[in-house]
Amino acid sequence: MNDKDIIAALRQDARPLAHADDYDAVLQAIGDASIVLLGEATHGTREFYRLRAEISKRLIVEKGFDAIAVEADWPDALRVSRYVQHGGDDMTAEGALGGFKRFPQWMWRNQEIVELVNWLRVHNGHVASNARRVGFYGLDLYSLAQSMHAVIDYLQQADPEAAERARQRYACIDHMAEDPQRYGYATTFGMKQDCEREVVRQLTELTRQANAHLAEGAGQVPDELFYAQQNARVARNAETYYRSMFQSRDESWNVRDSHMAETLEALREHIAQRTGKPAKVVVWAHNSHLGDARATEMGEGGQLNLGQLVRERYRPEDTFLLGFTTHTGSVTAATDWDGPAELKQVVPSRPDSVERLLHEVAVASGMSQFLLPLKGRDSALARLPKRLLERAIGVIYRPDTERYSHYFHADAAQQFDALIHVDRSTALQPLERSALWQQDEVPETYPSGL
Repeated sequence: MNDKDIIAALRQDARPLAHADDYDAVLQAIGDASIVLLGEATHGTREFYRLRAEISKRLIVEKGFDAIAVEADWPDALRVSRYVQHGGDDMTAEGALGGFKRFPQWMWRNQEIVELVNWLRVHNGHVASNARRVGFYGLDLYSLAQSMHAVIDYLQQADPEAAERARQRYACIDHMAEDPQRYGYATTFGMKQDCEREVVRQLTELTRQANAHLAEGAGQVPDELFYAQQNARVARNAETYYRSMFQSRDESWNVRDSHMAETLEALREHIAQRTGKPAKVVVWAHNSHLGDARATEMGEGGQLNLGQLVRERYRPEDTFLLGFTTHTGSVTAATDWDGPAELKQVVPSRPDSVERLLHEVAVASGMSQFLLPLKGRDSALARLPKRLLERAIGVIYRPDTERYSHYFHADAAQQFDALIHVDRSTALQPLERSALWQQDEVPETYPSGL
């Protein structure tokens, strides 16, 4: 099959995404899946957020999805969840997003998320039962200090003696929790004994309490206890993560994505207890987390990811992995870790990449944005003679080293069940804009955090 034949075959499979009715094709492709993973090729593209929001809304309204779980920290997302479920102390969506203070702030403090949060709150206002209100939850593990303090705060109200035990356990790490990389360095190189035993004991105690509720016949763990248990899970896995950072990149990556999978499973179990039916969850995270790692060169090197673990743990008909790509445009990203958000140009995709192939389909079809179903199909992508490069822009973007910083070999037809391609994309607009984020002036010069 030559290049023209490949483009013609892909053009035949592609479905436009220009109007509201076009999303019918996306829902049809998803079918009866109860775990829908929505990716993104960058952490700063407006169209990816808008597309995921529209797909998520329709999954909630038409297919009864119970929650959105995102690549964000548990405590920050939980504050949003309380707001959209008509709880907590926040009066506005912007206020509910106030917990997102650490880099990269723009990932969740942006106008697209404000609109989604407002929609979720309105939607939940029309839900008859509190148990059916849709939640917004975080899957990540960076909130070590915040999660430990949340555990103690919960126990101080529920069981002051247990709170004192938690304080004593977490005292092992608390003085370093605000700089957990320093803790990881100190324990890895023998300057401090690790705190693994203490964080495991705290999670075990809360898990024992949760199991007692289930055994008593209630069949449900109270929400606040579950939230505290999850914060204890974050503390345990974050402690492991920061120690693994100084051992190998693959090990720390695997700890993080395994935590995401563990959190997703725990969340689904808790929602099922509350609603009395199997839980349906839509997940938002980067393509690198959601596209099956076994189909990438990173997987060959020993990395696993959430998409792989979901496919391994659940039936094929229960899962759907949707990836997103772009050819060129603009993106919100930083030049260095902890740097300010910048408006950057996305270099046109490489000739040997899947993005360039899909760009050619866009040119040939006249569709600037389209869905390419892959699941259960003899797709032309699956018949390519070799793997193509695939681009991943995280919170850091360095176009000057793009081939090495942002591209990897992958088999997209095996990674995902479908792709959405946005040929020319635009930058996500942060709520807080730095002097380097200017719509009328895009810098030409510019690292890769996913």
